[in-house]
Amino acid sequence: MAFSVVMPALEMAQETGRLISWRKKEGESVAKGELLLEVETDKAVMEIESPADGVLVGIKVQEGAVVPVGQTIAWIVRPGEAMPSESPSLDSPAPVAPQLKSSAADPAGSSLQQEGSGARVSPKARRLAKERGIDLSRVRGSGGGGEILTSDILAFAESSRATPAAEPLSSTARLMAERTTESWTTVPHFFVTREVDAGALVAARERLEPRIGPEGGVKLTYTDLLVALVACVLVKHPRVNGSWSRDRIHLNSEVNIGVAVAINDGVVAAVIHNADKLDLGEIAGRRRDLTERARAGRLRPSDIANATFTLSNLGMYHVDAFSAIISPPQAAILAVGSIRDRVVPVGGVPGIRPMMTLTLSADHRVLDGAVASAFLNDVTEAIRRPEQWL
Repeated sequence: MAFSVVMPALEMAQETGRLISWRKKEGESVAKGELLLEVETDKAVMEIESPADGVLVGIKVQEGAVVPVGQTIAWIVRPGEAMPSESPSLDSPAPVAPQLKSSAADPAGSSLQQEGSGARVSPKARRLAKERGIDLSRVRGSGGGGEILTSDILAFAESSRATPAAEPLSSTARLMAERTTESWTTVPHFFVTREVDAGALVAARERLEPRIGPEGGVKLTYTDLLVALVACVLVKHPRVNGSWSRDRIHLNSEVNIGVAVAINDGVVAAVIHNADKLDLGEIAGRRRDLTERARAGRLRPSDIANATFTLSNLGMYHVDAFSAIISPPQAAILAVGSIRDRVVPVGGVPGIRPMMTLTLSADHRVLDGAVASAFLNDVTEAIRRPEQWL
């Protein structure tokens, strides 16, 4: 039986995906669960596993193409089995490399384009370029007829030292740059900030860690506590848990909290699904598992799908406060700073308390100031009295 390989829907409201790379070639054998291709969505670059054992045939889409969700892009068949008859291939031609233009007014440029098959280079210049690892096709010659001289090699080497080489972006880093730019320029952000006494949160972690740690084999973090508390508050404020979709507000039936995780080349939001229905130990276990797999580059498509709200905690990096960028179509993201001892009024007199700063970034198409403030007030109260909310 033949299995169609389709462009998967990895997240809410996804309509297309970009094929980054095939991990198998046409005609190669593949096992079920083996890595088959990489796909780029609005949130991350994901590795997609093979749906079956067999042979990969009928690849219809080349790397770099944008493909509608659900479209067949290849087939997996049994050895010797024919590929099913199908409709014509997608209208997604392979990228065409830009052509270099030559001009009669620029003979030196034209000759350099042909370097390696006719460009003139003095023997000493060629030897010097080899010693310094310089690509001669990048050097403009100043000699007669565009000949590359030793002085040209030395000048190129000097200019290369003066101009730092651009660092190439990984797929994940490029995607993050594109999506944050898109969000910042298209989503009407506004921000609400509160300071909260985190003394009760600190005490709750110290009190609950001995129970959670030995039982689940995980270290209880402030992020775990905040996910649990925020999930409870979101149930009370369904609009904050909503989304902006096609010019209307969608109220989500699930509370799925994305937790921002720093990886080598960017940030990915791993999702704790149905967080409002999990106990603290389950949240801690899932957060640890997601964090470890994110940093190892082994997240599954479901691990980043369908987040309804995001929590970004930079407290472990000693950041006092910051504003985060919303991940559409979500309506909000909560930025959490570090817990620091500060002098604040305590019972009308100065006292030292462990304080934390919370900043809610909100989409003004979904939330107004009153709704955002009411939500943040309840988050603040939950942090002040965590035992009553958990």
